[in-house]
Amino acid sequence: MVEPALDAASPSFLEAVQAIDAGDAERLKQLLAANPSLLEERADTGEEGYFHHPYLLWFTAGNPIRGNGDVPSNTDEIVRIILAAAERERVDSLQEQLDYTLMLVSSGCAARQCGMQHKLIDVLLDAHADPQTAALPALAHRETAAVRQLLARGASLTLPVASAIGPLDGCEYERLIAQADAQERQLALAAAALYGNAPALARLLAAGVDLNAYSPASFHAHATALHHAVDSGSLEAVRLLVDAGADVRLPDRLFGGTPLGWADHMGRLQIAAFLRSLA
Repeated sequence: MVEPALDAASPSFLEAVQAIDAGDAERLKQLLAANPSLLEERADTGEEGYFHHPYLLWFTAGNPIRGNGDVPSNTDEIVRIILAAAERERVDSLQEQLDYTLMLVSSGCAARQCGMQHKLIDVLLDAHADPQTAALPALAHRETAAVRQLLARGASLTLPVASAIGPLDGCEYERLIAQADAQERQLALAAAALYGNAPALARLLAAGVDLNAYSPASFHAHATALHHAVDSGSLEAVRLLVDAGADVRLPDRLFGGTPLGWADHMGRLQIAAFLRSLA
């Protein structure tokens, strides 16, 4: 995502964001002590949805990427400073801030690339962020290390998670399928396709899913399972879906690309040759 504009934020808020980006813990402490209202102030990025009206805490995640994309090596200290001040001021929105920050950290690449994702997840979970809220967004963005950490820290194993990264052995996976509603099975289909997990795809198809449906809103809703399988690079997954009746002509709803178009664009040469052979 493009770096958000902060046209409607107080000068103190902008200065606090700069302190976060610079890893300037002492300056941030000074700003919060002088302006406790910063803990509940929300900036206006001028956009709806993702990162809409962000709190100060959200900027610690490095998601969306700002500036040079660095997440300072002391960002865990920065987070603790904000959390300590929020608890001291009895900020009503703290749980909301924690949960969304955890989602941003878990699903973004910047914190991971800077070696801070694991630390930040632990800090936020220690402060009682809900691990379940971040698991699916992390899965959708292939942040598998974050997903596994969230599972280890209390997130429940769901059918989409198991369909993407396992485990598939034993009767646990069949239990998850049996307990899932239609929406969760569609999510699982998208997840299995995005990760190129052909064995999971086969079991989901046998359980009954809409093969040509666009993915649910929370999981790349512009594309079908076949698009996701192309993205994964797994020829086995693509073949399985095509053999099961996936429509190779359906365009995605964002770019208008067919699965073959995606394969050509992504340089998936074997997959492109296979899909072209079907014409």
